[in-house]
Amino acid sequence: MELVRKAQRFDDVIHFEIGQPDLPPASGVGDALRRSVEAGQTAYTETLGLLALRRKIAEHYRRDYSVEVDPARILITPGTSIAFLIAYELLAGPDDRIGMADPSYPCYKNFAAMVDAEAVFLPAGAEKGYRLGPRDLQGKRLDLLHLSSPANPTGVLYEGKELRRLAEYCREEGIAFISDELYHGLVYDRQAHTLLEFDDQALVINGFSKYFCMPGFRLGWMILPEKLIRPAEILAQNLYISAPTPSQYAALEAFDYDYLAEVRRTFRRRRDWLYGELKDLFAIDARPDGAFYLWCDSSRYGEDAVALSERFLEELHVAVTPGIDFGRHETATHLRFAYTRSIEHMAEGVERIRKLLG
Repeated sequence: MELVRKAQRFDDVIHFEIGQPDLPPASGVGDALRRSVEAGQTAYTETLGLLALRRKIAEHYRRDYSVEVDPARILITPGTSIAFLIAYELLAGPDDRIGMADPSYPCYKNFAAMVDAEAVFLPAGAEKGYRLGPRDLQGKRLDLLHLSSPANPTGVLYEGKELRRLAEYCREEGIAFISDELYHGLVYDRQAHTLLEFDDQALVINGFSKYFCMPGFRLGWMILPEKLIRPAEILAQNLYISAPTPSQYAALEAFDYDYLAEVRRTFRRRRDWLYGELKDLFAIDARPDGAFYLWCDSSRYGEDAVALSERFLEELHVAVTPGIDFGRHETATHLRFAYTRSIEHMAEGVERIRKLLG
C-alpha cells in the first residue's frame, strides 16, 4: 500500500504491485446492491451473516469440491483479514507457535503478534517447490499451522495428496490447521482441493475479493468446526457486529459460474503472457498454478530487490512489490509482479523494464 501511495505521484505509472483484480464482478452483483439499498436492507444482519448467503457458499462447496458444509458453520466476515485475526484468537494464545511458509502473505506474522503468539517461519523456497510437507514441521513445536493454496506471492498450489499428508500429521501431533483458500477459483492448470476434503475439523478461510472480483465490498467467510462456531460468533459480535449488509445481498449474485470462468480465462492469458515476457529478464522458478502473481528472482541485477523496485518506480514509473514484504527466506532478491491489469497495460511496463535492464 505504501507503493500505491508513492505511485500516485505519477500520471503514467504502470501497476504490477496491487493484488486485486481490475475486472468487475458479475453483472448481477451491482443490481443486487442497488436493490438492497433501495429496499432499505441496510440494518445489521445476524453476526454469522445472511442465511441465504451462507447457503449459497455451502452450495459452492458442494458444486466445486463435493463437500457438504452446514451453513451454520459459516461465518461471514468483513474481508478475510478480520477472519485471520478471529482464527488466531480462537486457536492461539500468548507464547503459542504459529507455523507459516516463508515466503507467505505478510500480515500473518502481524496477526500472530496481535495475539502475543510467535510466528515460526518455515523455509519454503524453490528447492521445495515453495511448499511445505510434514518433514518441515517436525521438531518445530507448533501449536498452529497456517498455509495458503494457491499461495501469495508464488502462486503455487498444494496437491490433494500434500494437503492430506499435512492434515494427517497435524491431527496426530495436535496442531490446529488454518487453510487460506482466497485464490481458489483462480487456478489454471490443475484442480484445487479444499482442506475440508481431508479434515472436516480444519478452519478454512475464503472470500469474495479475488475470484469474485469484489475487493472493495469487504466480504469474506470462515468455515469453522462446530465447537468453534459460538466462540467465533462472540468474537465477531465484539469486533464488527456483522459484515456489511448491502455487500452480503450483492454477493448473492456473485456465483455466476459462466462469468467466473471468463475471469479465470482472462487471468490465465495474462499469466501466460507475462511469464513469457519476464522469464528472460528474471529467473522464475515457480510458474504459478493459480492466484495472479509471478515471483521473480532479480539477483542478477544485484542483491537488493528493494533498491531495484525503487529504481523502477522513480526512473520508469513502474510499480512492483519487493520480496522482503513476504518473509526472510531468499526474499531480499525477489520481486512480485501482479498480473492484475490488461496485457496492453503490462506491455508498456515490460518494455520500460527491458530498456533499462537490457
